[in-house]
Amino acid sequence: MALLRVTSPHAHGAQDTTQVMQSVLLATLPGVAVMTWFFGPGTLVNILFGSMVAVAMETVALALRRRPILRTLDDHSAVVTASLLCISLPPYSPWWLIVIGMGSAIWLAKHFYGGLGYNPFNPAMVGYVVLLISFPVQMTSWAPPRGTGAELPSFLEALRACFAPQTYDAVTMATALDVVKQNSGLTLEALWRESPQLGRWAGAGWEWVSLAFLAGGLWMLKKRLFTWHAPVGMLLSITLLSALFYDEGSSASKGSPLFHLLGGATLFGAFFIITDPVSSAVSNRGRLVYGALIGALVYIIRVAGNYPDAVAFAVLIMNFAAPFIDHYTQPRTYGHRVRPPT
Repeated sequence: MALLRVTSPHAHGAQDTTQVMQSVLLATLPGVAVMTWFFGPGTLVNILFGSMVAVAMETVALALRRRPILRTLDDHSAVVTASLLCISLPPYSPWWLIVIGMGSAIWLAKHFYGGLGYNPFNPAMVGYVVLLISFPVQMTSWAPPRGTGAELPSFLEALRACFAPQTYDAVTMATALDVVKQNSGLTLEALWRESPQLGRWAGAGWEWVSLAFLAGGLWMLKKRLFTWHAPVGMLLSITLLSALFYDEGSSASKGSPLFHLLGGATLFGAFFIITDPVSSAVSNRGRLVYGALIGALVYIIRVAGNYPDAVAFAVLIMNFAAPFIDHYTQPRTYGHRVRPPT
């Protein structure tokens, strides 16, 4: 009997790829809602426009590759990629920034390698890193959150910022990770008093956004869309390293464990990015190692590197290393015993 040869991602149980992608989109809703509350409708505009661009680019790529268009678009993978990338972008990003990011994610990171299931790197993170390296000013221009004295733009102003950026006077503020990274003379207690964007633990608004993405991630975990190994490995690694090197808040301190867990894209990355079944490790033990190494890289780059939030760089580095991890963490073949050492 001939066996059907199919590529990843492989469906387990009753859920197919479309249902998994729809569940991921639903899981992002709490985080997007909290981002909209604290930063205004800019993220919503990013996602709506980015999704339309991603679907159009996916259609062009499928047509050029002579692949079925409607059946492939129905898996919603392009919309998921667009949503994850646009959530990572600053609100009120200009249209051309979103277009370049989508082109890098859909064409370069996905279809250049053969489409869904063949991409060795996470498409959303490829798009993000291309934009961060190429346009650092635009990618670090975050709007001030609610509660810091700034007035949040309306939906029409968000549309103008996207499609007519030259007519929109953006008000920006450094993120909490950037403020702590650039600090050189104040203790953390003094820095928190002088910087309203630092919020209570890890950035005004950011801590609640992170908790909302944590809720969505736990819901996906309950639905068994992925196993716990990669997220736990990443979060445990960051917690241990930040606790080990935390010096109780001197001027040289780079933040407490709670600051690193709730700040930036830590929880978003742990549940929505590193759990990608295509570009991560395969076995449970491999996923645990994969997540732990990503967490270590995130902390190292945040403390010693040039970028305050390093989730995208850490994920891409470990995407490259995932086959190596798989090679050394293969589970025992069913029906065979482990060979005793000689």
